[in-house]
Amino acid sequence: MDKIIITGNGPLCGEVRVAGAKNAALPIIAATLLSAEPMHISNVPGVRDIATVLQLIELLGAKVEREDTDLSLDCSTVHSVHAPYEMVKTIRASILLLGPLLARFGEADVSLPGGCAIGTRPVNEHIMGLQALGADIRIEAGYIKARATRLKGAQYTFDAPSVTATENLLMAAALAEGVTTLDNCALEPEIPDLAQLLCAMGAKIEGAGTSTISIEGVSTLHGTSHRVPPDRIETGTFLTAAAATRGDITVLDTAPDFLHHVLGKLEQAGCKMELGKDWIRLRTDGKRCKATNITTAPYPAFPTDMQAQFMALNTLAEGSATVVENIFENRFMHVAELQRMGADIELQGHTAIVRGKERLQGAPVMATDLRASASLIIAGLAADGETTIDRVYHLDRGYANIDTKLQELGAHIRRV
Repeated sequence: MDKIIITGNGPLCGEVRVAGAKNAALPIIAATLLSAEPMHISNVPGVRDIATVLQLIELLGAKVEREDTDLSLDCSTVHSVHAPYEMVKTIRASILLLGPLLARFGEADVSLPGGCAIGTRPVNEHIMGLQALGADIRIEAGYIKARATRLKGAQYTFDAPSVTATENLLMAAALAEGVTTLDNCALEPEIPDLAQLLCAMGAKIEGAGTSTISIEGVSTLHGTSHRVPPDRIETGTFLTAAAATRGDITVLDTAPDFLHHVLGKLEQAGCKMELGKDWIRLRTDGKRCKATNITTAPYPAFPTDMQAQFMALNTLAEGSATVVENIFENRFMHVAELQRMGADIELQGHTAIVRGKERLQGAPVMATDLRASASLIIAGLAADGETTIDRVYHLDRGYANIDTKLQELGAHIRRV
């Protein structure tokens, strides 16, 4: 099993390019199941979750060709609607196959999904939304079994905004008969990006990116080309790492508009920011950051996927701050590992009180989930001595070549 070894050695400096967004690429790949015509997707990140979902749709019968970050898919040969547990257990986004399979083929058998153990993420919104569109759904032996001759347009209001449920119903409604109105939708930028792809395939969608989305169903969707947008969480991770190491970096091929809240918090911490159309520069002038309170909430507020990274920054900052996690109840598992490195963190329910220290101490630690992995890397980069991070397969689920990219910024980091 791979490990990452880091020797803290000062500021990160230089330029780094971010990959396409994993959380945008996954629903895009699922959407290709809606058409029997070839699709071409570019800027696809080379991460394990993408490889897993590609293996899964190949198992269903799709033809997949990949060259670097370019992806060609042909779903005209799909012959199965069964997504088995063996493939689904490691990736939460497998639930995104449910809507497209049901909408195009009239049936879908998708195993209840796995992924990071950061808390309960129920699939009831997916099921109730598809039932509102006329699907007959049963849960049997760990599988969601859905049937519908053809889905019918309907109005559905989410109990709480859910990114993947919004995406699933958006895809399913694109082939439903009649008009579907979705209310209390999630606002994350991956949703209007998915809608842009679907419209390029022939769908009729209005309001994506707002809380109310209207979809007029069509009988078929055709092939098209699409570019995956840049990964806002990878962008934020590199910027936070530079802040923690008192560095000066420029992130290229990114989208500053997707990160306003994170960038604002980095400015509160004392970082100096410069923004261009597709680049962000952060510099600290060698100064220690100030502790900054954060509270996670759905987009456009502070993202839960950046909480662990900012926690690591606060452990090294001047002063004390609170970190409040409102999305996932188990997303503080990195706290114990940061404490092994000398971090002063006190947990009170879903709030962490962080008292910053001048330096942390390198130690053997264990990654507990995807973003926790990134927080431990940030802490290791800014710690004295050597840090060994075990179970980095979590990291590879969502970051493409992060160790190589950090080496190019001057980090002493290696994989063994």
